[in-house]
Amino acid sequence: MGDYRKLGKRSDQRKALLRNQVTALIYNGRIVTTLARAKEVQRIAERLITLGVKERDNYETVKVSVKVPVKDKDGKRVKELVDGKRVTKYETVEKEIKKDLPSRMNARRKMIKVLYPVTEVPSTPAGRKRGTKKADLPAKIFDEYGVKYANRPGGYTRIIKIGQRKGDGAMEVVLELI
Repeated sequence: MGDYRKLGKRSDQRKALLRNQVTALIYNGRIVTTLARAKEVQRIAERLITLGVKERDNYETVKVSVKVPVKDKDGKRVKELVDGKRVTKYETVEKEIKKDLPSRMNARRKMIKVLYPVTEVPSTPAGRKRGTKKADLPAKIFDEYGVKYANRPGGYTRIIKIGQRKGDGAMEVVLELI
């Protein structure tokens, strides 16, 4: 018997499907899929969360000074006249950032290799294009799931059977993070 399920797909399609479902599981916390797919997604997701649990505290905080554009009450950048040109006005701000140590950076890169980038779109139609932002899923694994499952020795997901699908009779399940 093989090491993994082929799911009736070529390798590139199978990898894309599994990456997509693992990304959806990490982002949303639960997905509905077939039993065979859920077992494969579960294997990958458990490994990623284990990486997050091991490396959750492996960073140092560093103070940096950053130039930030000055904005008016409407959120638009303030311009000033310099040598006959209108340029944006900046101010220097002190910020604390988390700097990953080498092993955490390696874990982050392993996660990025598996997870697709996710773009969050606001629900209101007025700010759809302007309000979009990228979700940092490795940070979510480290900060949220790493802390949540710190004292748990594995078994971060559960599979709940919900019955057979009407079309082809495949067993459908809910795969969720505990």
